[in-house]
Amino acid sequence: MSDTLTGNWNYPTRVLHGPGRIGELAQACRSLGITRPLFVTDKGLLPSPIAQAALEGLRREGLESAAFADIKPNPVGANIDDGVSVYKQGGHDGVIAFGGGSALDAGKAIAFMSGQTRPIWDFEDVGDWWTRADPNGIAPIVAVPTTAGTGSEVGRAAVVLNEDAHEKKIIFHPKMLPGIVISDPELTVKLPPHITAATGMDAFTHCFEAFCAPGFHPMADGIALEGMRLIVEHLPRAVQDGTNILARSRMLTAASMGAAAFQKGLGAVHAISHPVGALYDTHHGLTNAVVLPYVMMHNRRAIEGKMGHLAAVLALSHPGFDAVLAHVLYLREHIGIPHTLAEIGVDAARAAEIGRFAEADPSAGGNPIEVKAPVLERIFRAAVSGRIEDAA
Repeated sequence: MSDTLTGNWNYPTRVLHGPGRIGELAQACRSLGITRPLFVTDKGLLPSPIAQAALEGLRREGLESAAFADIKPNPVGANIDDGVSVYKQGGHDGVIAFGGGSALDAGKAIAFMSGQTRPIWDFEDVGDWWTRADPNGIAPIVAVPTTAGTGSEVGRAAVVLNEDAHEKKIIFHPKMLPGIVISDPELTVKLPPHITAATGMDAFTHCFEAFCAPGFHPMADGIALEGMRLIVEHLPRAVQDGTNILARSRMLTAASMGAAAFQKGLGAVHAISHPVGALYDTHHGLTNAVVLPYVMMHNRRAIEGKMGHLAAVLALSHPGFDAVLAHVLYLREHIGIPHTLAEIGVDAARAAEIGRFAEADPSAGGNPIEVKAPVLERIFRAAVSGRIEDAA
């Protein structure tokens, strides 16, 4: 593969990729008609040099902006409401979503809700609920990912925690897709190794579940396969040396590919991880990374036929399911991902509740084998204890 680092493409939206492209932020805003952007990020990132440099660049280019950073790691409805209030009070006309998955999702949701009159939960990804929204009330968005994981920068949805229901809700609208993405690998070089690992495995899980989801979607399958190949090759390098710009570049690309691919569907990994994150406030990517092999084992009979192709794409020495599972386990261990949910503070006390919530999660419908609450509870318990064979 070419070592080229810079490129522009328009799939599924306009992407400006390469080192230094953050310098085009003001131009990107103007091209979408944004003159007074609300800069949405998280509290930990706002004082960082990369965020402050971006804000200074906007000021230097004559764009009046304000920052909103009151966002939890798992964004809640109140965060979105507060952001919309700041947006309206400041007379803003667009959003810059700058950061990891939480900031990107929150920024997109704020832009979406800035011109709506109904509560955010009325736009959950259920049936045609998205048609309830006023499309003219959705503000334009520039997305700037600073982690390579969720791929939210190329997604048409945002995950928001409904604190009253203790459930993560997927809020969807086609126009929530950012108009421009600035994908600059230099923004990710300071990301700590453990966050690099967790977000990278999040991207791998997106690709893997999309590839295994039932249905005929060869475009998604092709994107997912190449995404997994890029991650297996470059994630260990990015974890080992955060300044490796080629590895960082490929991981940003793979993260966007994962989000493009999972339009085909996700599966039980996400169905379990969403309620675990809602109830235990765990990092989403890390939770996915831990749960993945347990779901793989449960789905074995349905996905075994696809694993030969994946093993070939990953250049594994042996074909088939066992080789792919072994490599996933090796990759996780090599980059420091824990083997059990217990190691990240999750116990089995709420296992039955997790099972019920997981069954109701929209992601469960994309699993290659139909999964109900008792089965999802069993997989969850296996992930807590670390006994992969118990998930089968």
